[in-house]
Amino acid sequence: QVQLVESGGGLVQAGGSLRLSCVASGRTFNSYYMGWFRQAPGKERDIVAAINRSAGTTYYADSVKGRFTISIHNAKNTVYLQMNSLKPEDTAVYYCAAAGIRRIPVRSGDIDYWGQGTQVTVSS
Repeated sequence: QVQLVESGGGLVQAGGSLRLSCVASGRTFNSYYMGWFRQAPGKERDIVAAINRSAGTTYYADSVKGRFTISIHNAKNTVYLQMNSLKPEDTAVYYCAAAGIRRIPVRSGDIDYWGQGTQVTVSS
């Protein structure tokens, strides 16, 4: 089992920044990828960004490229999502995710473990 605990969400004005953190515990060595998904009301849960734990390679959804940065501190079992130039359409619940598959987990069905979610609200 892997436990994921997010922090760092909140309310910010458009153009502002937030940094989300996710601390993983348990059998983390089985998770090749860590990532962030988000879900807005009435919409599906979509990938935002993912990172390979060992290689450090990253993937970003087109909607956040150039604005968001995912990073990982393996010694701390912590993954971060730095979000800059936030837009109202970024408003959603953001979920930390861990996947044991050996490819980028682009779909929610690829995920083995989820955090509880943290709300990000961007006002216009």
